[in-house]
Amino acid sequence: MHGPAMSSWLLMALCGVTGAYCLLRMGNGTQEERRTARAEALMGFGMAAMAVPAAVVTPPVWGWAVYVVLFGGAALRALWFARHKGHHLHHLVGSLAMVYMAVVMAAPGSGASAHGGQAGHGGHQMAQVAGGLPLLTGVLLVYYAAYVLRSGARLIPVAATVGAGGGPTGGAWGARPELALACRLTMGIAMFAMLLTL
Repeated sequence: MHGPAMSSWLLMALCGVTGAYCLLRMGNGTQEERRTARAEALMGFGMAAMAVPAAVVTPPVWGWAVYVVLFGGAALRALWFARHKGHHLHHLVGSLAMVYMAVVMAAPGSGASAHGGQAGHGGHQMAQVAGGLPLLTGVLLVYYAAYVLRSGARLIPVAATVGAGGGPTGGAWGARPELALACRLTMGIAMFAMLLTL
């Protein structure tokens, strides 16, 4: 990720908290809901790790290969489960986006490989790789912008629902559907930001 260190810290914290909440969600619900929570926790923690400012921890050269293998495996898993549930297609897109960002950051001339990490992006050779493939990056940005807008719209309470039931019910924090949706919205915004600053 390119950009100021403060943005990276905030993005790292946001994704880490989101991943932690997804871990809480793994204790509740059906097997499918727990499987979804696991995939979202992996995504949250993976995004948090990718957002750590390199001025603090310089990722090793082989670190990007770990991202490719980890999220490549997650993409295959999402593809397998997408046969039964359409929501896993979003996990497939997210995992492939993480693989794409890792490949771009590992490529010669990117800020991550030229400087041993994400620090000092202002002076690297931008002509070679910066931003990856413009068309693919643009398609992913459009996808995540639409996903964020759709998820945000689903969080807006409907007057008839609130009037009939009176708002959110009690229960465990991990079982609150509006918080799960807010987590997905948060990760969508974070993925959009990471792609935008690639």
